[in-house]
Amino acid sequence: MKSLPLLAACFLALATSIQAAPPVITAKSAILIDANTGKVLYKKNDDVARPVASTQKLLTALLVAEQGDLDQKITITSTDGQCEPTKLYVKPGQSYTRLQLLYALLVKSGNDVARALARDNAGDVASFARKMTARVNALGGTNSNFLNPNGLPAKGQYSTARDMARVARMAYRNPTLREIMGTKYYNFRFSSGSVVPLRNTNRVLRTYSFCNGMKTGYTDLAGHCLISSGSHKGRDVIAVILGSTKAKIAEESTRLLAYGLNLTPAQVSAMRLGSN
Repeated sequence: MKSLPLLAACFLALATSIQAAPPVITAKSAILIDANTGKVLYKKNDDVARPVASTQKLLTALLVAEQGDLDQKITITSTDGQCEPTKLYVKPGQSYTRLQLLYALLVKSGNDVARALARDNAGDVASFARKMTARVNALGGTNSNFLNPNGLPAKGQYSTARDMARVARMAYRNPTLREIMGTKYYNFRFSSGSVVPLRNTNRVLRTYSFCNGMKTGYTDLAGHCLISSGSHKGRDVIAVILGSTKAKIAEESTRLLAYGLNLTPAQVSAMRLGSN
């Protein structure tokens, strides 16, 4: 007869080997991947083309980061502000480093900042958008077409949860972007000397310690979108949720991350931050 300690060890091994069922996701499209291997852990309509709103700024940031020379200064022009809010309201003639603008892009999601970075990178927005599509294709993307760097509505612009997961995984592997995407608060200093505090739009990042970044998005056409990443005890996962609602987006992203990280409800609760 097996000893009680041995039986207990067997039961523990069995319990830890049984993974909880995946959460119910009401969003129109979603995917969960292992950030290290790329393995798909959950999917729902992941190859369906749809607008992805400001989550595509991850791709904008990736192209800028891959260009390098992040201390290089960019002088703002009048064309950079020719877009809808959300804006940082940088002014023509002001100069900022690429790194400063990357922080403003990923923390606060400035649409004018995206245009400035795109112009600096490729000469104009249209040329940069073609680079965006080409980069996704190079990553194995099969169903994306980008027309601007910020995700504002444009006829013929679309991507998929799976293609955006490819982008997110590459961004996750970039140390500079990892640091920026995980920044909850950033003080942006304007050329005038004034400083404006920026709060990260990612509520999951601000709420749970296991979430370490990525990017939000919203338009009326796209609905609420969120690419979130999480890490716990050597596991790294990325969840992409597209076409959700304001009431559900953070909750469902949290559940997907927790599922991918094998976190119990008690662990999730214990990892909730004091304020957000």
